[in-house]
Amino acid sequence: MPMSFVTVYTAFSAADAQLVCSRLSASGLNAEVTDEIASMSMEGYSVAAGGIRINVPEEEADAARALVNDLAQPEVLDGSA
Repeated sequence: MPMSFVTVYTAFSAADAQLVCSRLSASGLNAEVTDEIASMSMEGYSVAAGGIRINVPEEEADAARALVNDLAQPEVLDGSA
């Protein structure tokens, strides 16, 4: 039975997409980047095409979204941690 993948993050730069995918993979998730080549074929195409997608297997989606949300939170460097 083929695995079903879902999009957990959409980026508009290849560097951002690869960074998020690497962080997910380092956490043991099976992340993959899709639509990267098409988005780099001409300037502005990434936005028009809906971005570069990071997909994971459906059963890993909740864990991946939680990690992506953690990555989006700015760190507070106030010395209290």
